[in-house]
Amino acid sequence: MDKLKMHSPNLTDENVAKIRDLFPGCVTEAADETGKLRLVVDFDQLRQELSDHLVQGGQERYRLDWPGKREALATANAPIAKTFRPSRDDSLNFESTSNLFIQGDNLDALKIFQETYLGKVKMIFIDPPYNTGNDFIYEDDFSQGSEEFLIMSNQKDQSGNRLVANTDSNGRFHSDWLSMMYARLKLARNIMSADGVIFISIDDGEVGNLRKCCDEIFGADNLIANIIWQKKYTRANDARWFSDNHDHILCYAKQKIGMSLNLLPRNEAQLAAYSNPDGHSKGVWKATPLHAKSGTNATSFTFRNGIEWTPPTGTFRRFNDAALKRMDEDGEIWFGADGTQTPSRKSFLSEVKDGVSPVTIWPYDEVGHNHEASNELKSLDLGGLFNNPKPTRLIQRALVLATGSEDIVLDFFSGSGTTAQAVFQQNAIDGANRKFILVQLPEETESSSAARKEGFENIADLAMERVRRAGAKVLETSGHPEWKKDVGFRVLKIDTSNMQDVFYRPDEVSQVDLLTAIDNIKPDRTPEDLLFQVLGDWGVDLTLPIRRETIQGKTVFFVDNNALAACFDSGVTEELVKELAGHEPLRVVFRDNGFVSDAVKINVEQIFRQLSPATDIKSI
Repeated sequence: MDKLKMHSPNLTDENVAKIRDLFPGCVTEAADETGKLRLVVDFDQLRQELSDHLVQGGQERYRLDWPGKREALATANAPIAKTFRPSRDDSLNFESTSNLFIQGDNLDALKIFQETYLGKVKMIFIDPPYNTGNDFIYEDDFSQGSEEFLIMSNQKDQSGNRLVANTDSNGRFHSDWLSMMYARLKLARNIMSADGVIFISIDDGEVGNLRKCCDEIFGADNLIANIIWQKKYTRANDARWFSDNHDHILCYAKQKIGMSLNLLPRNEAQLAAYSNPDGHSKGVWKATPLHAKSGTNATSFTFRNGIEWTPPTGTFRRFNDAALKRMDEDGEIWFGADGTQTPSRKSFLSEVKDGVSPVTIWPYDEVGHNHEASNELKSLDLGGLFNNPKPTRLIQRALVLATGSEDIVLDFFSGSGTTAQAVFQQNAIDGANRKFILVQLPEETESSSAARKEGFENIADLAMERVRRAGAKVLETSGHPEWKKDVGFRVLKIDTSNMQDVFYRPDEVSQVDLLTAIDNIKPDRTPEDLLFQVLGDWGVDLTLPIRRETIQGKTVFFVDNNALAACFDSGVTEELVKELAGHEPLRVVFRDNGFVSDAVKINVEQIFRQLSPATDIKSI
């Protein structure tokens, strides 16, 4: 019976395996510092494989570089021994919701997501620290190799401090910020779907560096747009140079070729441009020019009423003679109210696209502004408790463009939880069933802050309360008839692995230690804790419904009916194994030392081979 690895994947090993598949001669075995053999890449040989001329050594090339970049890449690929632990008390509609709120470090979360959400997230919207010199960034430790990182990740951080001030006096001011973003964006790209899109909000200070960073991670050809969002509607006359009224939103696709964005619905002003003054049978229309800026035909055309039309100087005909004749005969040419004006084509609303293409400037009256975001929080009795929140309409615009029903939306710098409220509101409008995943570090609120005075000790707790209140408010609206009204969220908290240290470094165990290492699971962990680590390790959706049953006196979890069956109790008998096999689950997992005897443990695979041969069997 195979064991689950119980840690996030080692992306370096996976990348080496991919290179070996393509270039077997470029991967060889070498001994590491401990003498253990492992696969390594012969980079000199790989460079030669990828070049049509003799490679002599390093050369200057066009790229963004900074101190710490290689370390950031290494730590993005390194595995961690951490897990999600469910928190039912913090959750809302734990059993039925499809939404997730992850409390913990977003780098850890993205690593744990690599199995479960690989290629599944349709849209990411993040509002990271802008690196203004006054905000905080994550303090990542890039000093260890993969094995050390895996071991150290299973030990609690005694200080609990993961954020540090990044003042502009720091000698690595831009470098530290870029390292933070680079590692997270590398992991985020992995979990984006093939047609996935990421929106990143940023200001002028780091937009140049962020764009070069994203060009490297996503590919410059996959830049969709640099959107300008008008975040303020008033002018700051006390500004020294210019009144800062905008932010940037960089939009990248995982693979732009083959994907497309949705159209935006026409607003009232755009619809008002259509009318039907002549009662045409095709319905409302608006007049559009018959000429175009490019073409080859600039000759005149005479209509049935005798009016001769010639494209204006420097322009060309949009239609040939046959098309103009057909439109003229069908009453699709407009000559003005008196019938003598310059002819135009009647563009019927019934024949044009069901919406309009987005533009790269998003004005505040369409997508909201900073003051509107503050007022939204006030309406939830949370005014003044968050710094620089985003308006929900801004994220709703991204949702309309990039997502449809059932799509997963991720925000791993979730802050005040605006993305969750935006998903609730847009689902209520169009009846879709988008699902969100928010990730927020439980950063302590300042002791003198308004949030602390209201009883919120950390930002994650405050954000969860915002999501609860926002969901309740959206439920007050009637909403679309197909709206499923899922305004809940399942809270999962990142913690060290459920497995004892001996599980990850058995080579360091002495005979004396064996007496105290009877169980490889930490004593403070519950069966449901174990279940969620198994779900993450096996790549099973973390929001699937979970049913708990007692079978032959043992607790058994059934995930999404028969997607997975798990029993972590001790004393598992052959009769229980046979009964579980009768359910024919896709996957089944037991504790390695949970069987009543070694004979039962040995017979498990044989029993399932006879009664449920398609079941994948694992142990922890």
